[in-house]
Amino acid sequence: MIPDTDLKNIDPKMPTCASSAAHVHSGVPIPPVTRVKLFSPDDWEAFVEEWANSLKEEYVKVRRLGGSGDLGVDIVGFGSAKGFEGVWDNYQCKRYDHPLRPSDIWVEIGKIIYYSHQGKYIPPRRHYFVSSQDIGTSLEKLLNKPTDLQDQAEINWDKYCKKGITATSPLPLTGILKEYFDSFDFSIFSSRSLVELIEAHKKTGFHAIRFGGGLPQRPNPVRPPEKHTYNESRYIRQLLDAYGDHIDGGITKIKSPDDLDAHDILKRDYLRQRERFYHAESLRNFARDTVPEGTYDALQNEIYHGIVDVCESGYDDGFERMKATVAQASTVAATSNPLVSAVKTQDRQGICHQLANDDRLTWVQKK
Repeated sequence: MIPDTDLKNIDPKMPTCASSAAHVHSGVPIPPVTRVKLFSPDDWEAFVEEWANSLKEEYVKVRRLGGSGDLGVDIVGFGSAKGFEGVWDNYQCKRYDHPLRPSDIWVEIGKIIYYSHQGKYIPPRRHYFVSSQDIGTSLEKLLNKPTDLQDQAEINWDKYCKKGITATSPLPLTGILKEYFDSFDFSIFSSRSLVELIEAHKKTGFHAIRFGGGLPQRPNPVRPPEKHTYNESRYIRQLLDAYGDHIDGGITKIKSPDDLDAHDILKRDYLRQRERFYHAESLRNFARDTVPEGTYDALQNEIYHGIVDVCESGYDDGFERMKATVAQASTVAATSNPLVSAVKTQDRQGICHQLANDDRLTWVQKK
């Protein structure tokens, strides 16, 4: 019989964080580092590709080498147009079921030494090890002691590198290869932690989609310059034509915004429409940095389908058509788009002018 003293009441601890409606709907959020460690092979590969996109700010060109003949190169960042003949960094990305150990990297170090000795490339400026389970303590310590790392690489050469670098023939660490090994700068070998990868991943348009947590705060849109720019020329021409169509049926052509000075209501409307256009342009720029490519185009297309029937209805003039279309755009919810939490009424209205800029909408119809 089990003694009663061994039986304890069920007494779960209260959560250490405040509960919210989101927790009830989706559960307690999984921290990004923990989530990366749970990634499938396909998810890990996708995450690495997304993270590598953030490296474009640091290098002239970023590429990934795949296949069995990668020569020890995985994600490569070129510092100049010289490619492998100039400054370059290598990021070796591994997925194991354990934190990266010294035994996991000897053959990778051997490849860099052997293939640079063979003249396939000059040695990288930096060679970073990255792992889905992060970097183990013993390896991290070793990477911070280049002399010890070199000693251990020599000790482990026969076990991991002699027959592990290439299947064509054994590569004993002797002769000129040994001389090259002895003079090699082992301080190039380093690591990037999962925390560092995730911080860099935040700079890409994939972070919110992969890890959730909402979009970052959106910057305030810039105010339109006093004189319109070249990329505004088409929608502004359409606006001026619409105003002229409203004044006298288009008999008097409004050549420039200055011609609106005698029409206070139209001048104020013109200034509002430009502000709306710049709101939409700021949202486009925000989307470029925070969500995957194509997300803003999808929003624009959804707005288009929500307003095109209104735009193509009958009106007395182009100004009335434009006003009705812009008003309709304000009502298009676009709730399925990842940008919806950042979209303002002015953005929806401004998208009308982006569409007019591309001639997808026309205010003055041919009579």
